[in-house]
Amino acid sequence: MENSLNEQQILRRQSLEEIKAMGIDPYPAALYPVNCMAADIRSDYTNTSEDKRWKDVVLAGRLMTRRIMGKAAFANLQDASGRIQIYVNRDEICPEENKELYNTVFKKLLDIGDIIGVKGHVFITQTGEISVHVTGLMLLSKCLNPLPLPKQDSEGNVFDAFTDPESRYRMRYVDLLVNPHIKDTFIKRGKVIQSLRNTFNAKGYLEVETPILQTVHGGAAARPFLTHHNALDIPLYLRIANELYLKRLIVGGFDGVYEFAKNFRNEGIDRTHNPEFTGLEIYVAYKDYFWMMDFVEDMLSQCAHDVADASTVTVGENQISFAKPYTRLTMADAIMQYGNIDIEGKSEDELGTAAKILGCEVTANMGVAKLIDAIFGVCVEKNLIQPTFIIDYPIEMSPLTKKHRSKPGLVERFELFVNGKEIANAYTELNDPIDQRKRFDDQLKLAARGDEEAMAMDHDFIRALEYAMPPSSGLGIGIDRLTMLLTNQQSIQEVLFFPQMRPEKFE
Repeated sequence: MENSLNEQQILRRQSLEEIKAMGIDPYPAALYPVNCMAADIRSDYTNTSEDKRWKDVVLAGRLMTRRIMGKAAFANLQDASGRIQIYVNRDEICPEENKELYNTVFKKLLDIGDIIGVKGHVFITQTGEISVHVTGLMLLSKCLNPLPLPKQDSEGNVFDAFTDPESRYRMRYVDLLVNPHIKDTFIKRGKVIQSLRNTFNAKGYLEVETPILQTVHGGAAARPFLTHHNALDIPLYLRIANELYLKRLIVGGFDGVYEFAKNFRNEGIDRTHNPEFTGLEIYVAYKDYFWMMDFVEDMLSQCAHDVADASTVTVGENQISFAKPYTRLTMADAIMQYGNIDIEGKSEDELGTAAKILGCEVTANMGVAKLIDAIFGVCVEKNLIQPTFIIDYPIEMSPLTKKHRSKPGLVERFELFVNGKEIANAYTELNDPIDQRKRFDDQLKLAARGDEEAMAMDHDFIRALEYAMPPSSGLGIGIDRLTMLLTNQQSIQEVLFFPQMRPEKFE
């Protein structure tokens, strides 16, 4: 590794050794008593203020720019809230005869990216910029790699910007440092989760935790990750969904439970899929999917206001309104409307033929459910820009859903589509243990045909249903996709701090 260092890295390491030789610890463990943030000073300070808090401020952050002017210098300090200018005078920070802290350390041995602490008072420069007049300075952490800071020429052209997606995703820590606007996406992600949590808590629903390592992969149609527990000597799966455990809690007497869960699905990576993702699932007793549709409309309208301060958000070229009510279409009607294909009562062979005509890749192990899903994906999804509930799915597509109360062959299920992508999935939950066992048996038949996403038999879940689960409705929402919508991001990698990537090769 040392042999591959570039010139800047070598110079920074030399500066590190010189600092150590001067008896200065470049990575001190001492507590640094920060008492304000850059944004607080910029927003609250005025030159007529008599507030004593501006007389003795203590900040810490990264040195981002520096302009040396003999015995004095101006620099920019960046903390978690943003940047502020600091003014450093040699005789202020070195009141004694020894001026090495300024002459050697600050002028020569500190580098852009170093983390420093400063003490001083706030003032406004002759050019009108709020600044901190530094009276004390301390090195808190030496930066050994140069920051890829963008530069702008006299004509406004930007050079050396840190914009390559692969580099940004691999080194998100650098991305956040040099592209501060990136933080806003993740701050809004936090607001999405908090808004949903507030809605659930206001209803009295309980936030819970369920196992990530599971002996049976269930709750969704997806290919799982497999691992092994050495002490028990058993195979375990990383959960693909938390549904079946949350339903067990409804059996156990809770009327409403929810969980923000890390789920893992061994699938491809694209602009809307990452093998590790965050899902929100909520289950409420004595409700059905009609109630859940109304609940989702209220919940997402409130979430949009909490995150974007409006019910309408911009997503690419589209203006998406989360104000209720949302359009509701049955799956069969949607496919007929957008694809002119009648799927009702069609056999697997007939559906396969229709799918092939549309250009779908059809394999022998797909079955009715996946064929209908493929047809729907080609014909319908791209047309569902405004929030739209697709309801009343064929029974083959929904092994955990209650049969429709009035439409034979269908189940009481909806998916919510926005901007051409599914972001939520909900049912009137199947609580008949005999019917549920038969549905699992059907899934086993699909697995025997080679379907790697078919559900496994979960005997304990069947046993739980045999103790009687009240009529219930459940909902799952992809937090990553919802965040994409509310922050106008086109790629799921932009809303994940550390998206999955192939490992780098280090020499």
